[in-house]
Amino acid sequence: MEKNWVIKEKGDSVVIKQLMKSLEVSEPLANLMAQRSITTYDEAKQYFRPEFDALHDPFLMKDMNIAVDRMSSAIDKNEKILVYGDYDVDGTTSVAMMYSFLTRYCTNVDFYIPNRYREGYGVSSEGLDYAADNNCKLVITLDCGIKAVEKVDYANKLGLDVIVCDHHLPGDKIPAAVAVLDPKQPGCSYPYKDLSGCGVGFKFIQAYAHINSIPFDDLIPFLDLLAVSIASDIVPLTGENRVLAYYGLKQLNNSPRLGLRKIITESKIRKVITIEDIVFKIGPRINAAGRMESGSRAVELLVSEDESHAAEVSKEIDSCNKERRSVDRSITTEALQMISADPGMANSRSTVLFNPEWHKGVIGIVASRLIETHYKPTIILTESNGYATGSARSVAGYDLYKAIEACRLLLESFGGHMYAAGLTMKKENIPGFIEMFEKVVSETITEDQLMPRVDIDMEIEFTDINDKFFNVLSQFQPFGPGNMAPVFVTKHVCDTGAGRVVGSGGEHLKLDLCCESTGTISIPAIAFGQGNKMDDVSGGNIFDIAYTVEMNEFKGIRNIQLNIKDIKPSSPKN
Repeated sequence: MEKNWVIKEKGDSVVIKQLMKSLEVSEPLANLMAQRSITTYDEAKQYFRPEFDALHDPFLMKDMNIAVDRMSSAIDKNEKILVYGDYDVDGTTSVAMMYSFLTRYCTNVDFYIPNRYREGYGVSSEGLDYAADNNCKLVITLDCGIKAVEKVDYANKLGLDVIVCDHHLPGDKIPAAVAVLDPKQPGCSYPYKDLSGCGVGFKFIQAYAHINSIPFDDLIPFLDLLAVSIASDIVPLTGENRVLAYYGLKQLNNSPRLGLRKIITESKIRKVITIEDIVFKIGPRINAAGRMESGSRAVELLVSEDESHAAEVSKEIDSCNKERRSVDRSITTEALQMISADPGMANSRSTVLFNPEWHKGVIGIVASRLIETHYKPTIILTESNGYATGSARSVAGYDLYKAIEACRLLLESFGGHMYAAGLTMKKENIPGFIEMFEKVVSETITEDQLMPRVDIDMEIEFTDINDKFFNVLSQFQPFGPGNMAPVFVTKHVCDTGAGRVVGSGGEHLKLDLCCESTGTISIPAIAFGQGNKMDDVSGGNIFDIAYTVEMNEFKGIRNIQLNIKDIKPSSPKN
């Protein structure tokens, strides 16, 4: 699939020169900083050396005083508290964090994760009934609740007080809870709006700790959970999230809690853990519990202090993850066959597929996988409780949520954001929805949005890449939305003759590259999923590459390696 290379505008030349001088770095590194709005030595210091002092006062968040007072009252009176959260990574890490914190200061605490298939997302009547039946007086929702207007009214009728901790966009009405903590709600002056659900929960315990003279250092052990939340929920790695993720990764690498340590072992991570490791190895295992069985098992693991119990649950969750991978591969194959069998889909601007037998827990993953081969807004539907329910994923720059919202008359419910959404409809509405969704997408999507893009920071030469360059580059981490790993382009390169296909199916390329302009310098490179381009890069062919720079370690030997994102034939030199 051809990709569109989009090279960012170069940073301000005056700023670049000042940074080169004050920080003693090369021009490409100074340009990367300028592109990230780092313009002075002090801003660079704040960026490269995050400090806890940069965190905002939690009491700037609307209702924080009320929330702390109510939780303090519950603890003082030994009222039973139910910690309630969603079944995904953000929800389960949030619940594990709040539950672990509260059990330090009171004994009357329970947690609840709704069943994905029976109760669905968010606050459920069944969960509130559980709270009432078990004599809970206070329910703290995490990563959910901001749209639970009716459910909070129901909780009030049951005599339950509710504190909502959420980070999603609110609806037209705010729930009538005792307190609502959500930086995105109207009237909230909290300066940073992009916290994860676990991040909002952390600000809550930070505020409680401040009022009760609990040292901030006592909260640092919870940052491993927060780093997992931030990475897995794909929130921007800017502002507070960058600070929290920076120190959360330190905690995760140096002193992770028992449950996470077991997951790391099962994941076979034997190096410094990065955001990427969380996204692709740790997070999916935690998610698998809620997808295949129960998210409660994930919380059990994350709060466990018993070695044998943690090992048992970790293996169970790893088994769930293996099952999840098998199921999503199988469904992806079926979905691709459905697309191939329908000639009309070749020219469509969207993909919508329905199979009542598909597993609800993996359809979001399948939607993402289909976009890798059929790059267009995608919705995968299955049957649940007599309705068609689905997960939707978008392509870069296209607002999927608005397109779904335009079809709302055919839907029972929907929710989400620009790039991911969930929806439910009557089964008889599926044909009409497919037709309307395709019409909406066709009228609103651009040709550029239908072509995958590679965002490139700048063009450099191989001579720019050395140990000092990599050492400074590595300090740009943690990488993620809002602070992506820099992508470079080098033109007119060729393989030295050592290039070969690797992987069990020959799906990857292993190359040793040199550049026409520098000749003698060669750099090893890996191109995942591009084994089909072997003919394009062999036989002395000249080509351009878009890549990131990483450190590869094999049998104790470390060397700089290029991770190639895309390859294109070189244009003739002028």
